[in-house]
Amino acid sequence: MADYRMGIDFGGTKIEIAVLDRGGGMLLRERIPNPGVYEAAVLAVRDLVAGLDGRLGSRPHDSAEAGYPTSSLGLGIPGSISPESGLVKNANATWLNAKPFGVDLTRALGREVRVENDANCFALSEAADGAGAGASVVLGVIIGTGMGAGIVHDGRLMPGRHHIAGEWGHVPLPWVRQEEFPLPRCFCGNEGCLERYLCGPALARDWKGADAHSADGIEAAAAEGDAGAAAALDRYVDKLARACAMAINFLDPDVIVLGGGVSNLATLYTRVPPLLARHVITPVCTTPILRNRHGDSSGVRGAAWLWPVD
Repeated sequence: MADYRMGIDFGGTKIEIAVLDRGGGMLLRERIPNPGVYEAAVLAVRDLVAGLDGRLGSRPHDSAEAGYPTSSLGLGIPGSISPESGLVKNANATWLNAKPFGVDLTRALGREVRVENDANCFALSEAADGAGAGASVVLGVIIGTGMGAGIVHDGRLMPGRHHIAGEWGHVPLPWVRQEEFPLPRCFCGNEGCLERYLCGPALARDWKGADAHSADGIEAAAAEGDAGAAAALDRYVDKLARACAMAINFLDPDVIVLGGGVSNLATLYTRVPPLLARHVITPVCTTPILRNRHGDSSGVRGAAWLWPVD
């Protein structure tokens, strides 16, 4: 087992690196802007890793050099690596798509790099030592400007045959009501995807209108008597409960952990669970829906956990 675990959260606007000790304790953390250009981004990752290796005096986990501490390296991206081609697909940082990112990073760094979807990294982090710790099956969901999820079973990711397991945002809203038509078109080309109903901007638009992008303050506004805010929250909670019920019906996870900006709404954790029974096909539904433990650290922590514990 490596002495240190390095994890990188490769976002559209920033690149964050963290170093964990063997027990998962955070030792170092650093963030830089993402240059947004493929070749420059590969070099930026290379330089970040080299800098931390220098500070730690560490070498790659499989280094043959005796006497040095070693480190493993995992990296989360807003997309995934196609198992068929080895190229990035489905990245919202579109300049990453169709690029051999994992291969190029391995070559630039001179070490093996494990590259994974960022929602999968979130799920792995929360399953390892977060809100889902100790659970057998964890569904980790990120709801922010978009929506994604990852599935962890007994501490290991379940990426699926095509590496799209957990793409919860791109299944249709279940048990659609008449007033929810017409179905909104999604960037993926389909209509009625969960992401179009449940992402943060969708809640903002339902509250404030078509030009709104942020739902910050909606709970406070509802508590102060804003009828529009209260009604938008009612509709949102109902849709999220249907979505969670569908996930329970086909996966039956031990726990659902929420992340992303929308996960900060306290009302979700009190109002969604009682609504599950209407749609879950079991007499009693006890599936906990929990707020994440590690916040915006979950992505980088999960990337570090991509290497299994020896």
